[in-house]
Amino acid sequence: MKRVPFLLPALLLAACSQPAPGAAAPDAPLTDVSAPACGLAGNALGAFVTVPEGQFRKGAGALYPEEAPQLSLHVAGFQILAHEVTNAEFARFVEATGHVTSAERSAAAGGPAAGSAVFRMPSERASPADTWQLVAGATWRSPEGPGSDISGRALQPVVHVSLEDAEAYAVWAGARLPTEEEWEYAAATGLPDPADSRSGAYDASGQPVANTWQGIFPLADEGADGFAGRAPAGCFAPSAIGLYDMLGNVWEWTATPFRAGSNTVKGGSYLCADNFCRRYRPAARQPQETDFSSSHIGFRIVRDLPQAG
Repeated sequence: MKRVPFLLPALLLAACSQPAPGAAAPDAPLTDVSAPACGLAGNALGAFVTVPEGQFRKGAGALYPEEAPQLSLHVAGFQILAHEVTNAEFARFVEATGHVTSAERSAAAGGPAAGSAVFRMPSERASPADTWQLVAGATWRSPEGPGSDISGRALQPVVHVSLEDAEAYAVWAGARLPTEEEWEYAAATGLPDPADSRSGAYDASGQPVANTWQGIFPLADEGADGFAGRAPAGCFAPSAIGLYDMLGNVWEWTATPFRAGSNTVKGGSYLCADNFCRRYRPAARQPQETDFSSSHIGFRIVRDLPQAG
């Protein structure tokens, strides 16, 4: 991984157990897909939702400078995966292709820049300020680093994936990553209250309806949404157009460059709190280095609509 000195500041802005590389995917994550503690049943994985063509205001409800200006855009229709790509689905991709992720290659190369970024929850820290760590051995198979695994977490979104990894999965699945405009259009179209950009994360009474951080970040997560960390796909009600976890849970890669060397991520994550990172809104956007990965960035995929005739 590159530009290590800037790792922690970049992660704080975005926040608002290792087998050998190339090893076969573990069996454990596939055994519990049909009976999750909460979330989608196994036969619901892989469903796409058709988003019809239309117009929307990109940047509506902007709170941060990078979300401006507001633009009236027309978006062609497309199909979008109803949920974030899960560990179970990524495991099948790895088993079929032998893909080795950027984080796995980084760990194998070694050196001071090796690894992927892991956020430590308050109970896991040696000191209150010890929030982010670059961990050699933190991969999609071992999200917290060596000694951890994804057993029992088949339906959680896959993390520790770079832009390259997400694009490789999309190609294998016969799809692509969404553009920023497509992603935001789908998220905005699905808001319970189109006039309230916050309504996809909190209802009118202030109760959480998505996986975000309740409490003072990064000192205490009250877990009022039921989770302290990533949630399985589908544990929260779908949006008005049938999409799960568009807001909160994990940031999602898009195909749209932000600036040189980085692409735009959308949607916020379980680390977004009112006191620090109110990026659980459709307009929210952040840059992320394309060769970088972390424990709070995943992705979903889209497909073009069939051509008439």
